[in-house]
Amino acid sequence: MVDFLFEYGLFLAKAITVIVTLFIILVGFMVIGSRGKKEHAQGEIVLTSLNDGFTEMREAIESVVVDAEVYKQQMKVQNKKDKQEAKEKKKQAKAEAKLALKREKALSKDTAKSAETAAVDNQENNAQSTEDEQGAEESDKKRIFVLDFEGDIKASEVDLMREEISAVLSFASKEDEIVLRLNSAGGMVHTYGLAASQLERIKSAEIKLTICVDEVAASGGYMMACLADKLIAAPFAIVGSIGVVAQLPNFNRVLKKHGVDYETFTAGEYKRTVTMFGENTEKGKEKFIEEIQDTHLLFKEFVSEARPAVDINTVATGEVWFGKRAIEHQLIDELNTSDDFLMKACQSADVFQVRYEMKKSFGEKLSEFTVNTSTNIATNVLQKITRSTNLFH
Repeated sequence: MVDFLFEYGLFLAKAITVIVTLFIILVGFMVIGSRGKKEHAQGEIVLTSLNDGFTEMREAIESVVVDAEVYKQQMKVQNKKDKQEAKEKKKQAKAEAKLALKREKALSKDTAKSAETAAVDNQENNAQSTEDEQGAEESDKKRIFVLDFEGDIKASEVDLMREEISAVLSFASKEDEIVLRLNSAGGMVHTYGLAASQLERIKSAEIKLTICVDEVAASGGYMMACLADKLIAAPFAIVGSIGVVAQLPNFNRVLKKHGVDYETFTAGEYKRTVTMFGENTEKGKEKFIEEIQDTHLLFKEFVSEARPAVDINTVATGEVWFGKRAIEHQLIDELNTSDDFLMKACQSADVFQVRYEMKKSFGEKLSEFTVNTSTNIATNVLQKITRSTNLFH
């Protein structure tokens, strides 16, 4: 009986695997065919209110923990407060619309009237505009826009981040703030250089940039992080690694052993300094090391300019520090987690998470669904087989 169940389980697993594999191949052909027929899908900006998210979590807990009658009274008070806030926002919107209309009328009058008359009107309009602006600003809350960057060796998410930054900069004012939740151990110099350049756009717009590091911001990750007006890291987050590394295997001796010649033809003395398959010369190695050292110098200059208080010669050794040690070297400004920082920010500001999401074609959605489904099925089957064999043995 045990053998029968075991054999049946294996047969079932094989059958499901074959069916799922055939289906994946079919979907794969559909996706490949659709790529040649249409351009890359465009994305869209998605905003999520973190204030609402925290409120919903709190209310969910209160509804269970707090006495039902007390919770009911609390909800009445909260609803009243929400209505008042909605009323204030509506009032603010009217004030802003009124201000825009007056400015438009003033502009049209300026073109029709003489300079003297227009000057008088402008003074009156400016006085009224100031009153409207003050009325609008009284109820205006600070806005915080939260971006996320999960780094890999190629800084692949820079394409998403640049869209998010462009969207925010087209709307945000100097009174607003941008928070970047950064997690990266670094990677290629040129891709992380581009990522850092995107953050410099925020600095150029004179909008406050806060960067939160919960896990790691090392090497290229720290190249991005050091640009923050305020750099926050968790106590045991890894920070630093201000250095440059390059490594590659060399198969020249293996090729020679098997009688294989590898030829490289270049125009320019240093077009190729080191190679994986050819014989590396001492002159080529020296030039390669010189280039690495120059890259390191540029990295040090970049960090020094962004954080002048840092003793760059002490920290630019390629070492990493935990948050508690990094603050001693002034590599960061504050010990905290992004969660705590944003929860406190929600008490006094409107906080929005900003994401740029690519629109997927039907074939891509179907392919993703198929892969996820097949993975879940295979995992469940293997778990059941494992449990049954363990049970009978």
